Amino acid sequence: MKTLKDIDISGKNIIIRCDYNVPMEGNVIKDNSKIVKSLPTLNYLLDNGCKIVILSHLGRVKSEEDKEKNTLKYVAKELANLLGKEIKFVDKCIGERLKEYVNSCNNKDIILLENTRFMDFPEKLESKNNLELAKYWASLGDIFVNDAFGSLHRAHASTAGICKFIPHCIGFLVEEELKHLNILIENTPHPFCVFMGGAKVDDKLPIIKSLLERCDYLLTGGGIANSFLKAKGADVGSSIATNDENILNELKNLMIKYKGKIILPLDFTIDDGVIYDIGSKSLDLYKKYIVNSEIIFVNGTCGKFEDERFTEGTIGLFKILAISNKIIIVGGGDTASAVKKFGFVNSFSFISSGGGATLEYIADKKLAALEWMDL
Repeated sequence: MKTLKDIDISGKNIIIRCDYNVPMEGNVIKDNSKIVKSLPTLNYLLDNGCKIVILSHLGRVKSEEDKEKNTLKYVAKELANLLGKEIKFVDKCIGERLKEYVNSCNNKDIILLENTRFMDFPEKLESKNNLELAKYWASLGDIFVNDAFGSLHRAHASTAGICKFIPHCIGFLVEEELKHLNILIENTPHPFCVFMGGAKVDDKLPIIKSLLERCDYLLTGGGIANSFLKAKGADVGSSIATNDENILNELKNLMIKYKGKIILPLDFTIDDGVIYDIGSKSLDLYKKYIVNSEIIFVNGTCGKFEDERFTEGTIGLFKILAISNKIIIVGGGDTASAVKKFGFVNSFSFISSGGGATLEYIADKKLAALEWMDL
């Protein structure tokens, strides 16, 4: 597929899909990392005299009330602050008047359209990749730049369908993501160690199975570890763990098939009978595998890191990783948030901006939206 520097963009009207699906509390952006990561591509477009129209989603829109709480107008303010430049926010993402407004803007103007998922109510036009909607968005510019890595695992109108109607390429963020994640797919250094945490093993089972075929060690934490322990016959009480008997049987079979590769915690922080974190003995055990590895992929945390009482395991793991001098690649979502919260942003080789997209790319070696782009 073409990259940004493979296309002549000088003075062109650019439609760019960014991933501004940032965590919000009311009107406050709690983590602006995704916005910051879009800046290199935007600045390159500005340096080349482009008019820029930005598409992004925020949250899920299933009602009129969802539209009120998922507006991108606060993202526009944050982007303006970061760029030091006016962002022309438009409170709609479709219509003839919108097209007339975009056409009236000048080169080096940046126009941020309202949440693309506003088109999901009452009909799911965006999420179901409605090609008429995609054709409309394509009509707003000359070239489409897809720089929304965190959204590439879904073939939506603004990430996939639009490619059918306009010349296109990937932006710097997507290019950087693919470059770093490819090391986990092909020619991966060994020993290759994976830490997999988080709440729901049901969602992560496909990636776990895919990684077990390739990695040398799988260290576990959170609900993932609890589910493996439960499958092994341990009493985890009311701790987060799967109740699906089929999945428990799969986990049991995986522990037989990959005996010695799946590493479970030895001790825990428990409150009122519930496991909330792993303990120091587990960290000492995990350290032995980490220092013996060449590359470590980290997805998920050791426990309920949002609660200050249960941060010891996650912080301890990050400290071990930070001083290991190994290649450390961190999956996005909650993992990236924890890395930022505890001050380890500059301690690891690469922190992905994707959550589900990161996992799907590593597991399947492809992403749905990229399949729509010219290869």
